[in-house]
Amino acid sequence: MRRASTVEKEAESISTVRDLTSVFESLASTRVAKVRNKVKLSEEFFQLLWKRYSSIRIDPSERIINRPVDENVKKVFVIISAEAGLSGDLDRHLIETMLRDYDEETTDIIVLGSHGASQLKQLGVRYARFFQVPESDYYIDVGPVIEAVLPYSRIIVYYEKYISLGYQDIASIDLISSVRTMSESAEEDVITAANTIFEPSLDDIADQMEITMMTLALSQTILESNLAQAASRFNAMAVAKKRASEIYYGFIQEFHRAKRSESDSRMREIMVSLKKKRQRSGEA
Repeated sequence: MRRASTVEKEAESISTVRDLTSVFESLASTRVAKVRNKVKLSEEFFQLLWKRYSSIRIDPSERIINRPVDENVKKVFVIISAEAGLSGDLDRHLIETMLRDYDEETTDIIVLGSHGASQLKQLGVRYARFFQVPESDYYIDVGPVIEAVLPYSRIIVYYEKYISLGYQDIASIDLISSVRTMSESAEEDVITAANTIFEPSLDDIADQMEITMMTLALSQTILESNLAQAASRFNAMAVAKKRASEIYYGFIQEFHRAKRSESDSRMREIMVSLKKKRQRSGEA
């Protein structure tokens, strides 16, 4: 059996780990609440912008990024992963889901997040571009990503979706189609050049609004991923805290057993010494 002092030192170390996981768990919980509010606000703003856009076109579904599709132009998969670890195995599931649809001959990969990039490198999968996940505490600038994906025939975004605090899933959207299909619920009155003056022109305004809506749609998936990653991180820290607590209390029990064993050993030594002393006294 190990010495009590050795067990006590290990118990102190695991106690520190338990305290750290508790702090990370609290931070992740705060992050979940914060990002959920941002997701809700982003959805509301997108709906307002869409209503305004849909009002300037008779048939918005025919106008959204309405460019000819060249069959020789590749499509692109955009994956949104975490910037660091501590998010459980969510990024691994994300990449596994994406790779099931991936064809190197017809598809390029653009990665957001260093964790996803490192996992692709480990798997030997090449990607065309890498971007850090934009900071979500303030304005999310996805302009460079939008510029990178516009030349492709199709833009499929794979991201981590928040279902509940205890469950997160992997989702994917066609970025252009997801914006186009929203036109089906448009209810605004149509604004045309016949009854409104547009500066610089109706086409220029519509083009800019379309890019803005694509930017918002991509920003929305980033917020969703951040929310899912925060929830996954919370779950990972909760599991780590529980495991650290179990190990800690196991050390405490072992410490008490070691202390009793050492006390029993000293008591036996004392009893043997007293017995020998009495024997010597009797012989004298």
